[in-house]
Amino acid sequence: MEKRFSGLPVEGDPFQLAQRISVNYLWDKPLPGGPFEVRSNSVSSSDSSQEVKARPDWSNDPRNALNWRMWKKVYNSSVPALLSFASSFGSSVYSPAVFEVEARFNVSTTMALLPLTLYVFGLGFGPVIGAPLSETYGRRFVYLVTPPLSMLFTVGSALSKNFGTLLACRFLAGMMGSPPLAVGAGTNIDMWPVQHRARAVSLYLFAPFLGPSLGPAIGGYLAQYKGWQWTQWIMVIIGGAIWAYSLGSEETYGKVILKKEAKKLGLPPESDDGPKGLAAIKLLLTVTITRPIHMLFTEPIVALYSIYTAFNFAVLFIFFEAFPIVFMGVYGFSLGECGLSFMGITVGCLLSVAVSNIVDRLTHFKKLQQKIAAGGEASLPPEQRLHNAMIGSLLLPIGLFWFAWTARHDNSSALYLVEVYGPLNGASAIAANGLLRYALGGSFPLFAVQMYQRLGIGWATSLLGFITVSLLPVPWLFFLWGPRIRERSKFKL
Repeated sequence: MEKRFSGLPVEGDPFQLAQRISVNYLWDKPLPGGPFEVRSNSVSSSDSSQEVKARPDWSNDPRNALNWRMWKKVYNSSVPALLSFASSFGSSVYSPAVFEVEARFNVSTTMALLPLTLYVFGLGFGPVIGAPLSETYGRRFVYLVTPPLSMLFTVGSALSKNFGTLLACRFLAGMMGSPPLAVGAGTNIDMWPVQHRARAVSLYLFAPFLGPSLGPAIGGYLAQYKGWQWTQWIMVIIGGAIWAYSLGSEETYGKVILKKEAKKLGLPPESDDGPKGLAAIKLLLTVTITRPIHMLFTEPIVALYSIYTAFNFAVLFIFFEAFPIVFMGVYGFSLGECGLSFMGITVGCLLSVAVSNIVDRLTHFKKLQQKIAAGGEASLPPEQRLHNAMIGSLLLPIGLFWFAWTARHDNSSALYLVEVYGPLNGASAIAANGLLRYALGGSFPLFAVQMYQRLGIGWATSLLGFITVSLLPVPWLFFLWGPRIRERSKFKL
């Protein structure tokens, strides 16, 4: 006879959320690397007992991260958020060191900006590294293994004796530090049900913006008083402390948890547990690399939303060069004081988390509770996640024009994509979004100085404002016509 290790829910199990979270939970149609079978010709009484142990009700199983206690969820949510903060902090903390690096290695300003750009490009490789590792070894493995590698390359950056070594080490430090950025959303989805997910994910997504905004504030004084190398040493110190904090984290990915349990019980997976050799390489290239790029060019939702969020992210990075021009060139700030000017972005990030949670409670959460009370399913159209984006689309151009012409003239997005495309294709959509976001974010500082010198502060910043105005309709478009657009998608649920 045939028996199965079925710690994962079968079809019809009440734990439907887990099935929605990961396609690998779809027991009857497992994907490569998904749930496995154990075959035998007979089952003894001891085998039966062992099988009972291996067949818990997964919806009530204490190993299921959705059933963890609140403090445990909060701690395990904080780990990817802090690791993401550390990696994104590393992108901007270098920016105040540009002038010293320019003099130290005798390169142009544009060349001196390349270590910043290459680090940000490295961050864009997070899904390429993180997704296969987390699928095979679990999310905790990614959090424990990749950050130390990033710190090693950061040490190499601080000790660089030539410019080429600095460029290579910065790129590799960003690439090795980026996997938590790609995997963290999955950890949160593993633990939080849909009605609480927005708060958890918003705090996690807050980290990639908080890091860049705090980097110049700290890096400015370090570069001014300690030298450019200390913008790298501080990354090692902060990253090491956060990594030590993450050592107590636990695995949240159900498939990996149950694989380990099967091995512990002596129930080996079937020999063909996922693709091997060339098939595995093909799967990696198709799902992890090719599909995000394909979706970026063929899916209107992915394309437009990626352009929208990528430009917003790029505006943040162009300020790394715009703020010194304004606050040092116009107002006479020192290097350290100029770094403090970024604290306004930090305050804005903090306020955005609070406001976005309030808006979510008043819109998505309220409608979801009303639907459940009326006997409906615990789900809403993905477009209900767009309220914060619509508010932000109005505030961003206002802020840019305000900044442009008040300087003295002496001169929800990730949740929406995941809910539209589901777990597997949603990961590809997020990867496409991140690819374009970090590509633009890393590229914009390279021409910021020339743009502000030729156009002036007012018109250079206004140009950014005009572009945000042209992109303003994107979230509103999806809110109004999203269902119709989703119906035409090749990747729809």
